[in-house]
This record gives sequence, structure tokens and C-alpha cells, in this order.
Amino acid sequence: MIKRFKLVAAAAALLAATGIAKAEDFKPAIVFDMGGKFDKSFNEAAYNGAEEFKKESGVDYMEFEVTQVSQREQAMKRMARKEASIIVAMGFAQASAVEKAAKANPDTKFTIIDMVVDLPNVQSIVFKEHEGSFLVGMAAAMTSKTGKVGFIGGMDIPLIRKFALGYEEGAKYANSNVEVFQNMTGTTPAAWNDPTKGGELAKSQFDRGADVVFAAAGGTGTGVYQAAKDNGKFAIGVDSNQNYLHPGTMLTSMTKRVDVAVKEAFMSAKNGTWKAGIKVLGLKEEGVGYAVDQYNKDLLSADMLAKLEKARADIIAGNIKVTDYMSK
Repeated sequence: MIKRFKLVAAAAALLAATGIAKAEDFKPAIVFDMGGKFDKSFNEAAYNGAEEFKKESGVDYMEFEVTQVSQREQAMKRMARKEASIIVAMGFAQASAVEKAAKANPDTKFTIIDMVVDLPNVQSIVFKEHEGSFLVGMAAAMTSKTGKVGFIGGMDIPLIRKFALGYEEGAKYANSNVEVFQNMTGTTPAAWNDPTKGGELAKSQFDRGADVVFAAAGGTGTGVYQAAKDNGKFAIGVDSNQNYLHPGTMLTSMTKRVDVAVKEAFMSAKNGTWKAGIKVLGLKEEGVGYAVDQYNKDLLSADMLAKLEKARADIIAGNIKVTDYMSK
């Protein structure tokens, strides 16, 4: 009887040890793109998602912040060599690096945010940014006293044009006579982290009569928001909820739940439910939206919120068609 008990106990201990080993063997990794993980926008949303995963699971993650284009491939190779279980790549610009690394490491899972890479070990997560941008465009036009609103993008790429077009359509839906100014910060990755240029572009739009400006520009947006505060105008944040940055200046933020996407990629890989393929997150999936909190609740009237929620429901139902710039 004692011998049998020892055998059962030994077997239980072996199973427990095996379980612990599996938990320890799970090694998630994330590669942040240009702009840094504390850009208060896209990368920082990803960082927050990774931190949430760490907090809930007790599993730490490897990370790398890309500061030069050449580092993207190096980072993927490094994470693969360290036997990462899943590598999350932030941003469309990492597509080539992910494709090469995924082909070279077929047993490693890859999740890329904002671009599609069609391989059996790659999960691609894209968002309907145009839908969220439509709603904040409406908010801008309904708030504007001059009938002129602005948009400042980061790097001039189709993805940012997607934000811009949705914003313009939303503004014109709310006010058919509204004028929408648009500027892009640049044509290189440096455009994501140039607050000085962002501030200058915002000031030029304010000088032309704009009184609300939406920035989809990563870290460059902080300069836009500061300029709005300095000039007594309104700004709209992007990706993360940035309302807290300048209460009273930030009209709202177009939220893009990159944090949820990263957290779920890690969690599903850990739990064995991760799947390759394409995931598309829009208003219906609560992947995009607009932020209302203690910092801006007094800036959006009940009538405005009712109109925004009606438009949100109509977009989900297909009654309002928002143009996807990347599908034109």
C-alpha cells in the first residue's frame, strides 16, 4: 500500500513538473517599431497589452525596440534564436522581416499588426481604422465653430491615408460644408517621431482657420496636441486613449485596440488556441472606437454622443458605408 502511494505520488510529481516545464518553455516576444514603446500611441498600446498579459499570466516576455530599419530582420532572427514561442511584430513595415523569419522558422508562431503576411505560421491582425476615424471626424465637425478642421498624418503611406479619408467622410457626414485640411509629416519612418514638425503643421492649420485637428502620427502627435493647447484649439488623439494628455484640449481619441490584439495573441499562443490567418477588427468587434472619459466628458454634449452612437450603429449595420482607402 505504501509502495503504491509512493508510485502515485511520484507520477503526480512528474506530471506537475512537466506542467511547470511547459509553462517555463513558453517564451513570448514583441518587436516594437520606429517611434519607441513609449510613444503614447501605437507602440505604447502594444506595450500595455504585453504588460497586461504578463500581469495576468505571470509570464514575462522578450522585447526589442527598432530604431533603424535594418534592425527589423535582426530582431526577428534574434528572437527566433532565443526560441521564442510567438513573436508579435508591430507595424506594417515589419512585413518583410516577418515573412523571412517565418519561412526560416516554420515552428515559431508570428503575429503581425497592421499588415497581412500569408504564411501557415503567421497571424495577421488588421483594423478598420476608417470606421473609427469616421466617428471622430463627425465629432470634429460638430465641435468646430469655424467649419474648418484638420488632419495631420505621420508617414505618408496608404494606412494613414485610410485614417484621413475616414475622418474626412465623417466630418462631411456631420457637416457637408466643412473644410478639411490635410498634411503628412514625412515619407520616412522618422515621421512617426517628430513632435516639432507636428506642432508646426498644426499651427499652420490653425492659422488657416482650423479649430480641431486629428493626428494619426505616432509620437509626432504629441507636438500637435501641445500646439492645440497653446493655441486654444482642440485636438483628437489616436490609437491609445490620449485624452489625459491635455484635459480640455483633447476632444476625444480614436482608439485602436492594439493592446487587446497583443494580449490575445500572447494568451492564445500560451493556451493553445492561437490560429494563423487574418483577423479584421472594426467597430463591430470593438477593435476601433472613440474615447469618452472623465477628461473629455464635458466636451461632448448628449446630442453629439447620440449622433455618434447612431452613426456607429449604422456603420455596423451597413447603412453607412465608409470608404476604405486601401481597398479603393
